[in-house]
Amino acid sequence: MSKRKLSRQQQWRVDKIQAERAQRAEKREVQDTDKLAAGEYGAEQPGRVMAHFGRTLEVRNADGTPVRCHLRANLEGLVTGDRVIWRAGQDGSGVVVAREERDSVLKRPDARGLLKPVAANIDQILIVFAVEPAPHPNLIDRYLVAAEATDIAPVLVLNKIDLLPEDGGELSKLLERYHSLGYPVVRTTTANEAGLEPLRQQLEGRTSVFVGQSGVGKSSLIDLLLPDESLRIGALSEDSRKGTHTTTTARLYTMNRDEVTDGELIDSPGIREFGLIHLTEQDVTDGFIEFHPFIGHCRFRDCRHRAEPGCALLEAVEAGKIHPERFASYRRILDSLDA
Repeated sequence: MSKRKLSRQQQWRVDKIQAERAQRAEKREVQDTDKLAAGEYGAEQPGRVMAHFGRTLEVRNADGTPVRCHLRANLEGLVTGDRVIWRAGQDGSGVVVAREERDSVLKRPDARGLLKPVAANIDQILIVFAVEPAPHPNLIDRYLVAAEATDIAPVLVLNKIDLLPEDGGELSKLLERYHSLGYPVVRTTTANEAGLEPLRQQLEGRTSVFVGQSGVGKSSLIDLLLPDESLRIGALSEDSRKGTHTTTTARLYTMNRDEVTDGELIDSPGIREFGLIHLTEQDVTDGFIEFHPFIGHCRFRDCRHRAEPGCALLEAVEAGKIHPERFASYRRILDSLDA
């Protein structure tokens, strides 16, 4: 479909609106600069973005107190988890004047398919699955590929272990396969308090996000890890955990137990469900970490690892260096990209 041509009057209106927006942004910048120069704001201090609402941020100061701040006009693209420099105003609010360098950033495609940052400075992505509904290895692999593409460490979390058979069944064998690849594996349950301890240990001292399919118990885990947050976000649906903020923005929570900080959790339904539609075939290949020693050693530089002679990945599968089920899962993911 060809792009619709604007009339002269329509184009004039578009240009006028854009010019007015630029003028307003410049005016806000001048006002902020004048106020800062006039001493209406205090000294610079570090903070961390807890939530983002348009041009307003909730920033956690050094003693853990949240402060409502607005952005200087020249600052764009801040997200939950960003470390920032801000200055307190006389009315109890503040202004964010700078963003510090990010250690990591989690992005997901927006409605137009463009990658958009949704959270920053995350240490680990916890991929939650459960005994029921029974997990499918290909689904776990898809989450691992997506996590690997972010350069944020993935952790596998098996929930509802109280439903496991005594011998562990096939699921224990599956977990051992991922553990042998170097992925941390955590077993947990909400059936009793002790069942959460391995998960708490994994979360301690880190900033984490949870992802996983519906029904695996992410919301139940988050509710138990954040028992004091229900009053802040309002009544929640047991299935969706939808509250005042969770449907529109990611939010940073501090996990405390016995007045000691265990770690931090960034929660949002938009983060919990992220896929592969923005990834290339090479991204998927790189997402299978056991492939790394063999990538680049195929006979042909454009090898797609299907049936080409001299394919290093196929030879590794035949030699038992790559599990055939993982390779079959890899092929299914590539086929889904083609579809």
